[in-house]
Amino acid sequence: MDPQTIRVALPAVLLLHGLGHGGAIAALAWIAARPGGPTGDWHAARSWLLPAFPAETATALACTFWAIALAGFVAAGLALAGIAVPVDALRPLALVSAIVSLAGIGLFLGTWPAFNTLAAIAVNVAVVVALLR
Repeated sequence: MDPQTIRVALPAVLLLHGLGHGGAIAALAWIAARPGGPTGDWHAARSWLLPAFPAETATALACTFWAIALAGFVAAGLALAGIAVPVDALRPLALVSAIVSLAGIGLFLGTWPAFNTLAAIAVNVAVVVALLR
């Protein structure tokens, strides 16, 4: 692959993955605003590990995971692109964001459609492997 394409594609992947977490937050807000409405394969936040959490608590916790991952991946993408964030921050931002995202996915497994979940896991694992090798 052409080096210029890589310089554009990798920051774009991190930025898009970060913004995808924003989509999960928006989906949770949509579900909360329209209980019982059509949501496709999206479900209200519910943790299999902490099933006694009320819906509002589970949603707040899920949104916290996604907000941290969103901010971290967007900042990592900007760092990789050399925009506004020091490049030295790339590794810790991307690694922490991937771990937070994986933890959130694990905690709320089954809340989001399978494709979204598998795609997010794949990007997170790729980030972790790339940074720890």
